[in-house]
Amino acid sequence: MKGLWGKALWVDLSRREVRVWEYPGDYAVNYIGGRGFAAKILWDFLPPGTDPLSPDNILIFAAGPLTGLAVNSGKIVVAAKSPLTGGYGDGNIGSQFGIGLRRSGFDALIVTGRARKPSYIYIENGEAHILSAEALWGSSAVECERRIKEVHGGGVGVACIGPAGENLVKFSVVVSQAGRAGGRPGIGAVMGSKRLKAVAAVGDKEIPVADPREVRKLYVDSVGDIKGKDGYDFWVRQGTMATVEWGQTASVLPAYNFREGVFDGYRLIDGYSMEASKVALRSCPLCAMPCGNVVVDSGGKEAELDYENVAMLGSNIGLAHLGHVARLNRIADETGMDTISLGSVIAFAMEASEKKLIKDKIEWGDHKAAERLASDIAYRRGSLGSLLAEGVRIASEKIGGGSGDWAMHVKGLEISAYDCHAAPAMALAYGTSPIGAHHKDAWIISWEVRTGRHEYSEAKVDKLIELQRLRGGIFETLVACRFPWIELGFELEWYPRIFKAVTGRTITMEEFLEVADRIYTLIRALWVREYGTWDPQMDTPPARWFKEPLTKGPLAGAKLDLEKYHWMLQKYYEKRGWDERGIPRKSTLRKLGLEYTIPELEKRVTLKE
Repeated sequence: MKGLWGKALWVDLSRREVRVWEYPGDYAVNYIGGRGFAAKILWDFLPPGTDPLSPDNILIFAAGPLTGLAVNSGKIVVAAKSPLTGGYGDGNIGSQFGIGLRRSGFDALIVTGRARKPSYIYIENGEAHILSAEALWGSSAVECERRIKEVHGGGVGVACIGPAGENLVKFSVVVSQAGRAGGRPGIGAVMGSKRLKAVAAVGDKEIPVADPREVRKLYVDSVGDIKGKDGYDFWVRQGTMATVEWGQTASVLPAYNFREGVFDGYRLIDGYSMEASKVALRSCPLCAMPCGNVVVDSGGKEAELDYENVAMLGSNIGLAHLGHVARLNRIADETGMDTISLGSVIAFAMEASEKKLIKDKIEWGDHKAAERLASDIAYRRGSLGSLLAEGVRIASEKIGGGSGDWAMHVKGLEISAYDCHAAPAMALAYGTSPIGAHHKDAWIISWEVRTGRHEYSEAKVDKLIELQRLRGGIFETLVACRFPWIELGFELEWYPRIFKAVTGRTITMEEFLEVADRIYTLIRALWVREYGTWDPQMDTPPARWFKEPLTKGPLAGAKLDLEKYHWMLQKYYEKRGWDERGIPRKSTLRKLGLEYTIPELEKRVTLKE
């Protein structure tokens, strides 16, 4: 199939060996690329029960057939077994690295082993080298990228970790372009455990496509279509930051560790506040609708903001000052920590302090204490910094005191920035996300607010699966950004057209959706294989949303109904072809071409027909 090289680069850091792997053709047909490749590689090659921070874990950078060829396709999926959750972990990252890897003649980079000394991998036009990173170890992610570009040239794509990844912070991420980050479930820690500081790639090979003229035409036409959409100009002004005001109006803006859905100081951190201090606009490569709004933080340095980091490092910790929020965000970007999880662990510490479960005094909205704590976490300084570096699940298990009810995570991954006291479909989206509580796979909350937020219905389950298929299936395998479709109404029909021009293969939307179902079920099989069991409680959000009603805003008194939530969850399992435990049925595995997983799963659980 055109559009893919059919080759991946396999690097064993322990042996300092580099080899080219010609992956089986059914990878491209049945899994397309990106997340699909990552899940398949982990199933095929990761020894079950592997310690995520051991040399045996497999680190994957996987492109898709559209990477580097289509509008908003400057992205790559990073994946591994997660040290934060113990299950499948991935994320996508906007970076020139993905394009450089593709133009070097590869569709993926697979890394195993552990280097004896800090190293980085440099790839250029089909050649790969393991180089010393001893002089880079300890540097910030931003400084690391700058110095690698000084050596290899400004056109090289770089993805790297900061000190948090080196110190194995369980929610450390991979960083590129001084503010793009991916791999929330601790993929940065996996890199750190391998003593891999960075990967870099540059190339000038022409990616093989079926119809080069049509690919170029579709790129130009699609860019023009996106820029002509209603709402484009406002998007360029505020990007995702407009969600702060929307979240406040809809009572879903997380405040004080998800106690509330409104925040009195929201105007001081919203999109208009950002516009007043905006100094630049950044984007991923090949982007037609840039979203990286840059402001000057309270320390006088530039920081790139979006909704998730502002809500989690602002309202969720009671901080109503955009400059201070931006400074916390910059600390996260430089040290290589996920901003969502960082905001969650800081809020957890503030609530634990309020309840006197820890001796440290950290008050809501105290930006100085938050900055010190963020740095302590990145460097694992002190008992509290080291504890929070493990994430809220482990922290709550260690401090006790009923804190498990308000440790805001699912499967160990901290919840992203939407309160669900009155949003059962979004709660289900968090519960069933394939990596833990993340909005990326199904941002259903906007639809739910529009169509009726208090109902528990089969229609909501259907919509959730539809969005997972599209967002977490199609876009994560092609690999391309979802924003043109989500935010501006860029029609989905573009993607089969672009796919055909690139690959030469005609694929219907129904076939795309079947691939998505195959990948979701394979990822669930990976979770079951690693955990050795499954239970609906593992797909259930924290008790706070069920036990503690909102006390502020127009929805005061609202909370989730646990029995009705589990009714929806069972409907979800049924429609996915999974049993009442949440484990894929044999018939489903066979139907989706995943029968090869059955023998391994049957070593751990009893599979039902």
